[in-house]
Amino acid sequence: MNAYTAPLAAAAPPLQLWWTPTRALALRLAVALAFLAGLGTALSLLAPPPAGPQVRLAFPPPLPDPAALLPYLPETARAANAAVPIIPPTASAAPFRLAAQDTGAEARALDCLAAAAWYEAGDDPSGMRAVVQVVLNRVRHPAFPASVCGVVFQGSERVTGCQFSFTCDGSMAARRPGAAAWARSRAVAAAALVGAVDPRVGLATHYHADYVVPVWRSGLVKLAQVGLHLFYRWPGTWGSAAVLRESAGGEEPRIGLLAGLSAAHGGAGAGPVDADPAALPRGAAPLAYLPLDDVEDPVRPGARLNTIAAAAPASGPDAARPTSRIVLMLDPAAFPGTYAMRALAACAERDRCAVIGELLGAAPGQGPGFVYVRDRRSGAEGAWWDCAALPRANPARCLPQGAALARLLAEWR
Repeated sequence: MNAYTAPLAAAAPPLQLWWTPTRALALRLAVALAFLAGLGTALSLLAPPPAGPQVRLAFPPPLPDPAALLPYLPETARAANAAVPIIPPTASAAPFRLAAQDTGAEARALDCLAAAAWYEAGDDPSGMRAVVQVVLNRVRHPAFPASVCGVVFQGSERVTGCQFSFTCDGSMAARRPGAAAWARSRAVAAAALVGAVDPRVGLATHYHADYVVPVWRSGLVKLAQVGLHLFYRWPGTWGSAAVLRESAGGEEPRIGLLAGLSAAHGGAGAGPVDADPAALPRGAAPLAYLPLDDVEDPVRPGARLNTIAAAAPASGPDAARPTSRIVLMLDPAAFPGTYAMRALAACAERDRCAVIGELLGAAPGQGPGFVYVRDRRSGAEGAWWDCAALPRANPARCLPQGAALARLLAEWR
């Protein structure tokens, strides 16, 4: 050791005096904190960027087989069904709208829906409305076909497994609705296709009679009972409005089983609409065959009057035929599409019919708020609203004014 290093060596403290337990613990804590800070930074870099609300979908459960029933007697089944609590719907379906289709496709959709209403609920308008709502909920649900006829006749080519049992159990060959009952079911279907909603069943996509217990019942949420039917939705996302399509846009197939009831499906007496849908002006197509709020091609000048002329022949043998003229008092606060339903039901089996709808509370001399006319022999049929009191999306659905309105009423007196 020389003179230069001796003082430095003497000044350095011994290692055992500097490395105390307190300093060792502090060092370990510092290292741990540094590690956690680095880990947090790394994880923040791996996190996905913030996003808006997301709907996460899983594959839906398999569709129910209506023939898969538990072996209960009707009395036992009713007791078992009553033991399942009803959880009333918290949301109603949005008004239904058919996507733009040709007149023949709209006619086929109407009659498929009417068939489901009558065969499933009988001649009971309340039950029909509930059944129709389920069909239209299915049309907009991704687990089912995107067309009305596709939903109603899904699986009908099989002996079992059809979604609506009347389509594959021989019911359509064994019984048919009378003319008045068929008119009522078509009226209910027509109202639903232009936006009438049955809030009692909410977003239900399933139902069954209360005297049976299907195998699939326990996996669904029970929403309501309407008549003899119990209504259900899927739980979670698949039973919510988030998965529903905005409108039905699938091709409406021609159903041979409906030929005995429906001209639109190839039955006798198809008439001009089904023979050549393009041959008639759109406004002259039967009321229920045309979505009343559908936005069509821009109306050309004079098109509305031409449409009315087509629907109300002023000369020829049909002009001399007697017209059943019916006056209805209508609530201006009601859904305008229900006026058409009431008019169809009022005309029922009449060959030549005119319905004049007077709005409650209207000023004297205001004129009708709604007019519906139909002549089965000529195929003329149409419906119009007073758009000043009842705005419509399609101007072709507005009643004419002045002399044109007077002429229309005179030709259908």
